Amino acid sequence: MKNKDENLVKDDVVKEGDANRDPITKAPGAHPVGVGVGAAGGGAAGAAIGSVAGPVGTVVGAAVGAVAGGLAGKGAAEAVNPTVEDEYWSKNYSSRPYIDKGADYEAYRPAYRYGWESYDRHAGKSFDDVEPQLSSEWESRKGNLGWSKARNAVRDAWDRVDTRRDSER
Repeated sequence: MKNKDENLVKDDVVKEGDANRDPITKAPGAHPVGVGVGAAGGGAAGAAIGSVAGPVGTVVGAAVGAVAGGLAGKGAAEAVNPTVEDEYWSKNYSSRPYIDKGADYEAYRPAYRYGWESYDRHAGKSFDDVEPQLSSEWESRKGNLGWSKARNAVRDAWDRVDTRRDSER
């Protein structure tokens, strides 16, 4: 029997993702880096805005900004769960028609990662619209695959995130 935190993959869709538990409270959905970055940015912005009202305004603005920024940072961090995506592709890459027979997942892992990470960086745009930019950026970070070999894996990861987002709307 599978535990509820395991990724259950059926028909190319993750039904239940990694709970990504907080290391202290064990609450699901922890994204400490995203929350921290958001809180720091929000706190600084809130302090700057609050300083118009004097020292008390600075303190209140920093506190309110940190909470709002932390929540925004958590939302951004939850956009794509890299643990879920990496596990999915490591289990499913070999069934894809573009994978060279006998190829190791490690050869394609950077391409899949690039696909799911690029989706959020180019929010609202189609893969076809940004492919020229993705191709040129890939050349600077490619690992062992050229764009012609990586392209289909990048697109697959992009499309998977896009499909999951559409189903959540």
